[in-house]
Amino acid sequence: MAELRERLLPRKPSVAGVPLPSTAAREYPSGCRPLFQGVDFSELKKRGQSLRSWIRVDAATGGSQVIEVDKFTMMRRCDLPARDLRLLDPVFVYPSTILGRERAIVVNLEKIRCIITADEVLLLNSFDGYVLQYVAELQRRLVAGTRDALDGGTPSPDFLPFEFRALEVALEAACTFLDAQASDLEIEAYPLLDELTSKISTLNLERVRRLKSRLVTLTREFKRLEMKLSN
Repeated sequence: MAELRERLLPRKPSVAGVPLPSTAAREYPSGCRPLFQGVDFSELKKRGQSLRSWIRVDAATGGSQVIEVDKFTMMRRCDLPARDLRLLDPVFVYPSTILGRERAIVVNLEKIRCIITADEVLLLNSFDGYVLQYVAELQRRLVAGTRDALDGGTPSPDFLPFEFRALEVALEAACTFLDAQASDLEIEAYPLLDELTSKISTLNLERVRRLKSRLVTLTREFKRLEMKLSN
Protein backbone atom coordinates (compact mmCIF):
# COMPACT_ATOMS: atom_id res chain seq x y z
CA MET A 1 0.00 0.00 0.00
CA ALA A 2 2.81 2.40 0.85
CA GLU A 3 4.46 1.67 -2.49
CA LEU A 4 1.20 2.35 -4.37
CA ARG A 5 0.67 5.63 -2.46
CA GLU A 6 4.19 6.71 -3.34
CA ARG A 7 3.59 6.11 -7.06
CA LEU A 8 0.22 7.92 -7.21
CA LEU A 9 0.80 10.93 -4.95
CA PRO A 10 2.95 13.81 -6.31
CA ARG A 11 6.39 14.06 -4.88
CA LYS A 12 7.14 16.84 -2.43
CA PRO A 13 9.52 19.60 -3.57
CA SER A 14 13.09 18.71 -2.83
CA VAL A 15 15.79 20.87 -1.26
CA ALA A 16 17.10 24.09 -2.79
CA GLY A 17 19.09 23.67 -5.98
CA VAL A 18 16.62 21.24 -7.52
CA PRO A 19 14.29 22.87 -10.08
CA LEU A 20 10.68 23.13 -9.03
CA PRO A 21 8.01 21.31 -11.05
CA SER A 22 6.69 23.06 -14.13
CA THR A 23 3.39 24.96 -14.14
CA ALA A 24 1.64 22.03 -15.79
CA ALA A 25 2.65 19.72 -12.88
CA ARG A 26 1.77 22.09 -10.01
CA GLU A 27 -1.29 21.66 -7.88
CA TYR A 28 -3.83 24.48 -7.67
CA PRO A 29 -6.85 24.91 -5.44
CA SER A 30 -10.18 23.89 -6.93
CA GLY A 31 -11.30 26.38 -9.62
CA CYS A 32 -8.01 28.31 -9.58
CA ARG A 33 -6.19 26.97 -12.63
CA PRO A 34 -4.09 29.41 -14.69
CA LEU A 35 -6.18 31.22 -17.30
CA PHE A 36 -4.12 30.19 -20.36
CA GLN A 37 -3.03 26.75 -19.20
CA GLY A 38 -2.83 24.36 -22.15
CA VAL A 39 -3.11 27.05 -24.86
CA ASP A 40 -0.67 26.63 -27.75
CA PHE A 41 0.23 30.21 -28.64
CA SER A 42 2.38 29.15 -31.60
CA GLU A 43 -0.70 27.55 -33.18
CA LEU A 44 -2.74 30.72 -32.63
CA LYS A 45 -0.03 32.74 -34.34
CA LYS A 46 -0.06 30.41 -37.33
CA ARG A 47 -3.80 30.79 -37.70
CA GLY A 48 -3.59 34.58 -37.73
CA GLN A 49 -0.85 34.49 -40.39
CA SER A 50 -2.58 32.18 -42.88
CA LEU A 51 -2.01 33.16 -46.50
CA ARG A 52 -4.84 34.43 -48.67
CA SER A 53 -4.93 34.59 -52.44
CA TRP A 54 -5.34 38.02 -54.08
CA ILE A 55 -5.54 39.24 -57.67
CA ARG A 56 -3.24 42.22 -58.12
CA VAL A 57 -3.87 44.68 -60.98
CA ASP A 58 -1.02 47.10 -61.61
CA ALA A 59 -2.01 50.73 -62.15
CA ALA A 60 0.83 51.52 -64.56
CA THR A 61 0.63 48.56 -66.93
CA GLY A 62 -2.79 47.03 -66.30
CA GLY A 63 -1.14 43.65 -65.84
CA SER A 64 -2.58 41.20 -63.35
CA GLN A 65 -1.08 38.46 -61.22
CA VAL A 66 -2.16 36.22 -58.36
CA ILE A 67 -0.26 36.73 -55.11
CA GLU A 68 -0.53 35.13 -51.67
CA VAL A 69 -0.24 37.47 -48.71
CA ASP A 70 -1.02 37.01 -45.02
CA LYS A 71 -3.22 39.43 -43.11
CA PHE A 72 -0.49 41.28 -41.23
CA THR A 73 1.60 41.83 -44.35
CA MET A 74 -1.48 43.24 -46.10
CA MET A 75 -2.15 45.55 -43.15
CA ARG A 76 1.38 46.96 -43.39
CA ARG A 77 1.31 47.11 -47.17
CA CYS A 78 -1.88 49.20 -47.33
CA ASP A 79 -1.65 50.85 -43.90
CA LEU A 80 -5.03 49.46 -42.84
CA PRO A 81 -6.34 48.27 -39.46
CA ALA A 82 -7.54 44.70 -39.02
CA ARG A 83 -11.20 45.77 -38.82
CA ASP A 84 -11.03 47.12 -42.38
CA LEU A 85 -9.69 43.85 -43.74
CA ARG A 86 -12.46 42.04 -41.90
CA LEU A 87 -14.98 43.79 -44.16
CA LEU A 88 -13.50 41.90 -47.10
CA ASP A 89 -13.64 38.48 -45.47
CA PRO A 90 -16.15 36.33 -47.41
CA VAL A 91 -16.91 34.39 -44.22
CA PHE A 92 -18.71 37.44 -42.80
CA VAL A 93 -21.72 39.20 -44.28
CA TYR A 94 -21.45 43.00 -44.25
CA PRO A 95 -23.56 45.62 -46.03
CA SER A 96 -22.13 47.43 -49.04
CA THR A 97 -19.31 49.66 -47.79
CA ILE A 98 -16.76 52.08 -49.23
CA LEU A 99 -14.12 53.28 -46.77
CA GLY A 100 -11.66 56.02 -47.66
CA ARG A 101 -8.38 55.75 -45.74
CA GLU A 102 -5.16 57.73 -45.95
CA ARG A 103 -3.43 55.38 -48.39
CA ALA A 104 -6.20 53.11 -49.64
CA ILE A 105 -9.90 52.71 -50.44
CA VAL A 106 -11.59 49.62 -49.01
CA VAL A 107 -14.45 48.45 -51.23
CA ASN A 108 -17.11 45.89 -50.33
CA LEU A 109 -19.77 46.03 -53.06
CA GLU A 110 -21.70 42.80 -53.54
CA LYS A 111 -19.28 40.43 -55.29
CA ILE A 112 -16.44 42.96 -55.51
CA ARG A 113 -14.22 43.05 -52.42
CA CYS A 114 -10.98 44.85 -52.96
CA ILE A 115 -8.40 47.37 -51.77
CA ILE A 116 -7.56 50.25 -54.11
CA THR A 117 -4.33 52.20 -53.73
CA ALA A 118 -2.55 54.70 -55.97
CA ASP A 119 -0.41 51.91 -57.47
CA GLU A 120 -2.59 48.81 -57.55
CA VAL A 121 -5.89 47.06 -56.92
CA LEU A 122 -5.83 44.05 -54.61
CA LEU A 123 -8.92 41.94 -55.20
CA LEU A 124 -9.85 38.83 -53.26
CA ASN A 125 -9.19 35.95 -55.64
CA SER A 126 -12.39 34.30 -56.80
CA PHE A 127 -13.71 32.37 -59.78
CA ASP A 128 -16.95 34.36 -59.65
CA GLY A 129 -17.90 35.75 -63.05
CA TYR A 130 -18.41 39.29 -61.76
CA VAL A 131 -14.94 39.34 -60.22
CA LEU A 132 -13.34 38.19 -63.47
CA GLN A 133 -15.39 40.74 -65.42
CA TYR A 134 -14.20 43.48 -63.07
CA VAL A 135 -10.55 42.57 -63.67
CA ALA A 136 -11.04 42.37 -67.45
CA GLU A 137 -12.89 45.70 -67.67
CA LEU A 138 -10.37 47.50 -65.46
CA GLN A 139 -7.49 46.16 -67.55
CA ARG A 140 -9.24 47.24 -70.76
CA ARG A 141 -9.64 50.81 -69.52
CA LEU A 142 -6.09 51.01 -68.22
CA VAL A 143 -4.65 49.72 -71.49
CA ALA A 144 -6.84 52.14 -73.47
CA GLY A 145 -5.66 55.06 -71.34
CA THR A 146 -2.02 54.03 -71.74
CA ARG A 147 -2.44 53.73 -75.51
CA ASP A 148 -3.93 57.21 -75.74
CA ALA A 149 -1.04 58.62 -73.71
CA LEU A 150 1.55 56.94 -75.96
CA ASP A 151 -0.19 58.27 -79.06
CA GLY A 152 0.29 61.79 -77.74
CA GLY A 153 -3.41 62.46 -77.32
CA THR A 154 -4.60 65.27 -75.09
CA PRO A 155 -6.03 63.94 -71.81
CA SER A 156 -9.72 64.58 -71.36
CA PRO A 157 -10.65 67.17 -68.70
CA ASP A 158 -12.81 64.43 -67.17
CA PHE A 159 -9.80 62.10 -66.85
CA LEU A 160 -9.83 60.47 -63.40
CA PRO A 161 -6.93 59.24 -61.25
CA PHE A 162 -6.40 55.51 -61.10
CA GLU A 163 -8.14 55.10 -57.73
CA PHE A 164 -11.37 56.65 -59.00
CA ARG A 165 -11.32 54.70 -62.25
CA ALA A 166 -10.96 51.46 -60.29
CA LEU A 167 -13.77 52.51 -57.96
CA GLU A 168 -15.95 53.45 -60.93
CA VAL A 169 -15.57 49.98 -62.42
CA ALA A 170 -16.41 48.42 -59.04
CA LEU A 171 -19.60 50.47 -58.78
CA GLU A 172 -20.59 49.49 -62.32
CA ALA A 173 -19.99 45.82 -61.49
CA ALA A 174 -22.17 46.10 -58.36
CA CYS A 175 -24.96 47.79 -60.33
CA THR A 176 -24.76 45.09 -63.01
CA PHE A 177 -25.04 42.38 -60.36
CA LEU A 178 -28.07 44.00 -58.71
CA ASP A 179 -29.71 44.56 -62.09
CA ALA A 180 -29.28 40.89 -62.94
CA GLN A 181 -30.77 39.94 -59.57
CA ALA A 182 -33.78 42.17 -60.22
CA SER A 183 -34.31 40.68 -63.68
CA ASP A 184 -34.21 37.13 -62.31
CA LEU A 185 -36.66 38.09 -59.59
CA GLU A 186 -39.02 39.65 -62.13
CA ILE A 187 -38.93 36.56 -64.35
CA GLU A 188 -39.79 34.39 -61.36
CA ALA A 189 -42.46 36.70 -59.94
CA TYR A 190 -44.89 37.09 -62.85
CA PRO A 191 -45.70 33.37 -63.35
CA LEU A 192 -46.02 32.91 -59.60
CA LEU A 193 -48.47 35.82 -59.25
CA ASP A 194 -50.51 34.53 -62.21
CA GLU A 195 -50.70 31.12 -60.58
CA LEU A 196 -51.74 32.65 -57.28
CA THR A 197 -54.69 34.48 -58.90
CA SER A 198 -56.03 31.19 -60.21
CA LYS A 199 -55.22 28.94 -57.26
CA ILE A 200 -54.65 30.03 -53.69
CA SER A 201 -52.80 27.39 -51.72
CA THR A 202 -50.41 27.18 -48.80
CA LEU A 203 -47.55 26.28 -51.13
CA ASN A 204 -48.16 29.26 -53.42
CA LEU A 205 -48.50 31.64 -50.50
CA GLU A 206 -45.22 30.40 -49.04
CA ARG A 207 -43.48 30.90 -52.39
CA VAL A 208 -44.85 34.44 -52.59
CA ARG A 209 -43.66 35.14 -49.05
CA ARG A 210 -40.13 34.02 -49.93
CA LEU A 211 -40.23 36.08 -53.10
CA LYS A 212 -41.27 39.15 -51.15
CA SER A 213 -38.45 38.61 -48.67
CA ARG A 214 -35.92 38.50 -51.52
CA LEU A 215 -37.45 41.62 -53.03
CA VAL A 216 -37.16 43.52 -49.74
CA THR A 217 -33.51 42.48 -49.40
CA LEU A 218 -32.75 43.52 -52.97
CA THR A 219 -34.50 46.87 -52.53
CA ARG A 220 -32.47 47.50 -49.39
CA GLU A 221 -29.25 46.84 -51.33
CA PHE A 222 -30.34 49.23 -54.08
CA LYS A 223 -31.05 51.95 -51.51
CA ARG A 224 -27.72 51.40 -49.78
CA LEU A 225 -25.82 51.58 -53.07
CA GLU A 226 -27.74 54.72 -54.05
CA MET A 227 -26.70 56.35 -50.79
CA LYS A 228 -23.04 55.46 -51.45
CA LEU A 229 -23.24 57.01 -54.91
CA SER A 230 -24.93 60.19 -53.67
CA ASN A 231 -22.37 60.68 -50.89
